[in-house]
Amino acid sequence: MTNKIDLRSDTVTKPTEEMRKAMYGAEVGDDVYGEDPTVLRLEELAATTLGKEAALFVTSGTQGNQVGIATHVSTGEEVITEAQAHIFYYEAAAISVFNGAQVRQIPTDNGIMTPEQIRRAIRPKDVHQPRTALVAVENTHNRAGGTVWPLAALEGVRAVADNAGIPLHMDGARVFNAAVALGVPVREVVKHVDTVSVCLSKGLCAPVGSVLAGPRDFIERARQWRKRMGGGMRQAGVIAAPGIIALTKMVERLAEDHENARLLAEKLAQMDGVDVNLDKVETNIVIADIANTGLSVSDFLGRLAERNVLATSFGETLVRFVTHHDVSRQDVETAVDAVHHVVSGARVH
Repeated sequence: MTNKIDLRSDTVTKPTEEMRKAMYGAEVGDDVYGEDPTVLRLEELAATTLGKEAALFVTSGTQGNQVGIATHVSTGEEVITEAQAHIFYYEAAAISVFNGAQVRQIPTDNGIMTPEQIRRAIRPKDVHQPRTALVAVENTHNRAGGTVWPLAALEGVRAVADNAGIPLHMDGARVFNAAVALGVPVREVVKHVDTVSVCLSKGLCAPVGSVLAGPRDFIERARQWRKRMGGGMRQAGVIAAPGIIALTKMVERLAEDHENARLLAEKLAQMDGVDVNLDKVETNIVIADIANTGLSVSDFLGRLAERNVLATSFGETLVRFVTHHDVSRQDVETAVDAVHHVVSGARVH
């Protein structure tokens, strides 16, 4: 069977051999009782790495975000976030379901909200309006193409939030990509936020899981929300063990994914009918507009799959490609050839 080059997402990464061995040999206990030593080691490592007081192991990025938001926000309150943020776009209205809260969206061109936009969106004290309870940022921003929040922008948002007495949460599903792109330790990226949710199962290659980090008393309250959402796990050390390897051995290599994404973006941008905004290719995500190829997205993806390359629809004329550990430089070159064949074939017909 021909191996497919899977560029749909970095969620498709397979755990490394070292991770598989760590899972097999993991020391375990009941995590709901707080007795799984491997989970405890992962949580301590994550808190230290992120520069926070404590961390909580959760099943997914969505659960990490929603446990965090539920701990911050009460019924009838409001969360400010970017218009296409993951917590609004891809989490099945969970903010409304779990909290009875609503989202106030701020449209941007690159996923980065300005301090002034946030200041204007914060509700005044008014019986007719919900209380603004939280500002949430996404770093890197998925739908904007993996864009990175500048540190100065985060500092500016922090100042606005502090002035209004509102906490700041970061959906940091790919925050290690942001740190590598900026060339700084991840704790420098998240120091301006109160809480952060970080995926271990994307570019870091763990098979499952995320961590939510923040103040110790916040994490203790979040633990109950995790239980409410079905995230109370038992002998969870078998899935926490690869998370430890993810944090200690898989971060620096993300730079390779960024280099491969840049190569892919530059090659795609040279093709007739394919448009790529190279200024937005900062990490491991490439969004291509294929409107001028004459193909629909479904036709384009179908023809690409016939050549054993997988990508994903990202809009009416948009296709997303994501590089990761399981995609080599040669795979990128092969994928480029496949796209060129599909686009050329469309022009011929």
